[in-house]
Amino acid sequence: MEKFIDNLKEKLKEKGYKLTPQRRAVLEVIITNEGEHLSTEEIYDIVKKNCPDIGLATVYRTIQLLDKLDIISTLYLDDGCNRYEFNIQNGEHHHHHLICESCSKVIEVKIDLLEKLEEEIQVNYGFEILDHKVQFYGKCENCK
Repeated sequence: MEKFIDNLKEKLKEKGYKLTPQRRAVLEVIITNEGEHLSTEEIYDIVKKNCPDIGLATVYRTIQLLDKLDIISTLYLDDGCNRYEFNIQNGEHHHHHLICESCSKVIEVKIDLLEKLEEEIQVNYGFEILDHKVQFYGKCENCK
């Protein structure tokens, strides 16, 4: 984790930012809750336990910065909240999500089945695909 934090400090420094204790606390919550797809308010509630002086606006600004620097990814669900996850892909494609419309459970699909389709699009349309995001909506095993 410390090696990652050192790399993050360097990345922030290159862009003119510092890894403040508040930014570090927000990032640690996102990393330690990997797979939870937390909203800003949920991140704030967890961070506040260890960092009681942090404000919601600071959490919002930190999330925006981490997203801008591609350190975290934003997941847009139909529940009206943006949700966030640590971007472990490092520039590769994001994984896909299965979203239960009954209980709102989010299941990550780690395999990428769209590589062939991407190749065909690039060849047929001359379009360079940099990334894609796919979300499937339905009912999870417990709700169906």
